[in-house]
Amino acid sequence: MLPQRDKENRKWVIRVGLASCGIAAGGLRIYDALKTKLQEKDLAIEVKQTGCMGMCYNEVLVEVSSPEHGRVFYGKVTPDRLDRIIEEHIIGGQPVTEWIVLADWMKTEGSDFLAKQVRIVLRNCGTIDPESIDDYLAAGGYEALRKVLFNMSPQEVIDEVTRSGLRGRGGAGFPTGVKWSFAKKASGNPKYLICNADEGDPGAFMDRSVLESDPHSVIEGILIAAYAIGASEAYIYVRAEYPLAVRRLKIALAQAKEKGFIGEDILGCKFSLDTKIRLGAGAFVCGEETALIMSIEGHRGMPRPRPPFPAQSGLWGKPTNINNVETLANVPWIILNGADAYSVYGTEKSKGTKLFALAGKVAHGGLVEVPMGITLKEIVFDIGGGTSSGQKFKAIQIGGPSGGCIPARLADTPVDYESVTNTGAIMGSGGMLVIDESTCMVDVAKFFMNFIQDESCGKCTFCRIGTLRMLEILQRITDGQGKEGDIELLKELAEKVKEASLCGLGQTAPNPVLTTIRYFRDEYEAHIYEKRCPAKKCRSLIRYEIIPEKCPGCGLCAKYCPVEAISGERKKPYVIDSEKCIRCGLCVSACRLDAIVVE
Repeated sequence: MLPQRDKENRKWVIRVGLASCGIAAGGLRIYDALKTKLQEKDLAIEVKQTGCMGMCYNEVLVEVSSPEHGRVFYGKVTPDRLDRIIEEHIIGGQPVTEWIVLADWMKTEGSDFLAKQVRIVLRNCGTIDPESIDDYLAAGGYEALRKVLFNMSPQEVIDEVTRSGLRGRGGAGFPTGVKWSFAKKASGNPKYLICNADEGDPGAFMDRSVLESDPHSVIEGILIAAYAIGASEAYIYVRAEYPLAVRRLKIALAQAKEKGFIGEDILGCKFSLDTKIRLGAGAFVCGEETALIMSIEGHRGMPRPRPPFPAQSGLWGKPTNINNVETLANVPWIILNGADAYSVYGTEKSKGTKLFALAGKVAHGGLVEVPMGITLKEIVFDIGGGTSSGQKFKAIQIGGPSGGCIPARLADTPVDYESVTNTGAIMGSGGMLVIDESTCMVDVAKFFMNFIQDESCGKCTFCRIGTLRMLEILQRITDGQGKEGDIELLKELAEKVKEASLCGLGQTAPNPVLTTIRYFRDEYEAHIYEKRCPAKKCRSLIRYEIIPEKCPGCGLCAKYCPVEAISGERKKPYVIDSEKCIRCGLCVSACRLDAIVVE
């Protein structure tokens, strides 16, 4: 059998990406089919599951690892491709080069995707089986925990993390080591450690992917943080909409407890930690620390005034430290490799790497980890491959509903906390939506304001009512009913909401509106004064027309029109009744001759 050819004591292994992105693309069918086909051919090759490699645009990803060719990744694998991969690569020893998206020995699009990335948080993602603690241990897992328990005092751990320059990756960017020191010095027991996995930004999937792909790295980070601040209980607050992440977290916690990494007297030391999972119901506001605490306590998730800060009075009135998934996943690497190794990456004030969920109109969407200081242009074009539509890159929306839209002309902006903030946006937790010329920026602002208005807890008048009034104005503008003074009124309301809101949700809610007005004011003015949508997206401001010279009279457009707004005779140009037309766009999709235009 083929495994006997392994003269260097290395073996054949096949791995299938089974994070949410891989499963959604059909990964489970590929996994089962591979096992069946290999068994039928009497090939004793292990088939393993793994997490998200980051190349979500290429799922289903299948890695064939062999002594001869090393790790070879096939992308967009379908069941009908498996026979050829097995026959040519596994049996014949010749990889199917046209389907390869990543290999050490050839240049591929995957090479470009990874070339400018630095994988610290994602070090094991797409490599290990997320449901196997043995895989994690083989990759050096829990060695950082051993190091701190046997060789470092809590203060030395805090000093090392502080020296690394790690800042909170949940959005605020507060220095992690400083935050830990506040909780350590606070009086009162017990102390609590909370992992915030309540990822609520539209288009963001960083925390989910890490929890699905490498849950033990987060658990190890929790253990180290708890040891540093003197916590005896930890909570992982994760939204219930992440069933796969929750399941793998539960498996990882059970495995860690069985191995003695969680519980009483961990590894024989006088350090104990009880760790629990709490499921959130999906409220965006519960990503805010004090609202999250309220939710864990069983109350409605609503922010409370600060001070006191959670470090002094948090969960059940006791000292509490809260970090998000990405922050905690960095910690074991920093402890094992040292603060200096981590601070090599990044800028003077923003050290290390940052995860981004690269989505929107981008060719190579997925999960990326880049060194701080890289430019937005490098992420969009060198890693993301430019726009998926082929249309001109227009803007990038960063930071989710609390972030802002940065125009293409500022694409050389370095990705660090200060530079991004200077544009009017914020780093946020790491959502990054690429926008091309087909997108209406007023509509983008309306989308995020609609989300914020829905998610407002209602405690603050300006957030509850102010965002509603802003949404009404944006709706009026996109409906073609905008009037003089609307832009100024939007700005005035935005500033009041920022000033008078209690928590970060309300204080940053106007950012998408303010940045689109700042950089795309001409689009607002076109909507208001010219009753025109430059991107031709707002239905009330566009109309569809058939170009007679291009229309052969096939009637296909009329067949697809749901409201019978298109009429005509066979072999003669058809016409569209603008009064009946609902601007659904089905006629444009149906026409094969580009005879229908949007005006």
